[in-house]
Amino acid sequence: MIEKITLSQEDIKKYIPHREPFLFVQGMKDLIPGQQGVGFYQVTGEEEFFKGHFPSRPVFPGVLMIEAMAQTAGAIGCHFSEFTDKLIYFMSIEGVKFRHPVKPGDLLEFHVKRVLMRAKVWKFEGKTYVDGKVAAEGILTAMIMDQ
Repeated sequence: MIEKITLSQEDIKKYIPHREPFLFVQGMKDLIPGQQGVGFYQVTGEEEFFKGHFPSRPVFPGVLMIEAMAQTAGAIGCHFSEFTDKLIYFMSIEGVKFRHPVKPGDLLEFHVKRVLMRAKVWKFEGKTYVDGKVAAEGILTAMIMDQ
């Protein structure tokens, strides 16, 4: 049986370079290094971008859900023993769909799974869930690089 790992936000910071206010993964669960994991982020409504997106009806930006899935993918890829001293760089996104708006108070879960690994280029399938419903999805491609 494969052991699944849980990471705190401080643990995640060991694997990806993002920091507040641009770190959108507060923790991870069910991590299988190099393969898959689930990141999460609790939307508070206090985030700075809500001042302009949108003042009378706050909506979590879709592009930040994609960024959070990419950050989750980075932690999955760079937690893999062969790549712990590397950085992962976002290369492309495909088939992105936004299914429903995310609002303050929602808990986002980023389910990310590696679907391809060719040398240093990895492809991940990602879905963002809120209350069991898909809020966003897409295919993310990244490259593992030396720091």
